[in-house]
Amino acid sequence: MSDAHPLEGRVAVVTGVSRRAGIGYAIACRLASLGADVFLHHFADHDREQEWGADDLDAVLAGVREQAVTGNVTDVDADLAEADAPKRVVDAAVDAFGHVDILVCNHALTGQDGPLGALTAAELDRHWAVDARSSILLLQEFANQHDGRDGGAAVLMTSGQALGPLPGEIAYGAAKAALHGMTLTFADQLADSGIRVNTVNPGPVDTGYLTDEMWQTVAPMFPFGRYGRPDDPARLISWLVTDEARWITGQVINTEGGFGRWRPRSHPNVGEDPS
Repeated sequence: MSDAHPLEGRVAVVTGVSRRAGIGYAIACRLASLGADVFLHHFADHDREQEWGADDLDAVLAGVREQAVTGNVTDVDADLAEADAPKRVVDAAVDAFGHVDILVCNHALTGQDGPLGALTAAELDRHWAVDARSSILLLQEFANQHDGRDGGAAVLMTSGQALGPLPGEIAYGAAKAALHGMTLTFADQLADSGIRVNTVNPGPVDTGYLTDEMWQTVAPMFPFGRYGRPDDPARLISWLVTDEARWITGQVINTEGGFGRWRPRSHPNVGEDPS
């Protein structure tokens, strides 16, 4: 970038920043290093339910502050499955910094999913609430408080559901597909307010779950010989919210390092000539 601190004077809200191994943390560190004041959202209760457990939130905040040019970093804990949580998050950011210029909806629900035949209505509804509805409401609240200042930018997060199957993740994939499919509509409406909207698919990223056995299984799918790292999508997202990307809106961008999808067919005769 032509300016070392292109986000100086701007305020960014980043959701899902609760683990130093996560994508949200990498994004927050990048934005802070580019000069933004950063407001972090997290929901540690979600992490406590996962195999990897919760991180030390004080250490998370300290790590982002170490990267900050301004030093202005604060946070809020909220369950985005609650209907009023998106407004509470944006209101808290405005109370802290006066306004918001940048929104990155990085959060997602892990688990509570399954294949067709094993899903419940509650599982579908919870993924919709966390993975899609909350991002739409966050974007709405962000737009409501935005007053036409230069530099308005939002980034939503999707997955690879448009590029290949997501076995066992029907509820998650359906919710992420909604954001993917509505990106152009969001961007069209918010252009009148001076806000750019793009969506990023970060691809497979090791946020602490990848084992050696898993890597050996998928290694042939990665032409550069490694899995994605949190800073890989963070570099793209941090650039997208700067003025260097001011002519980019309404796009769904994949950052996957050439990831090539394939998996063995479950039936040995699939694709064979029946004769």
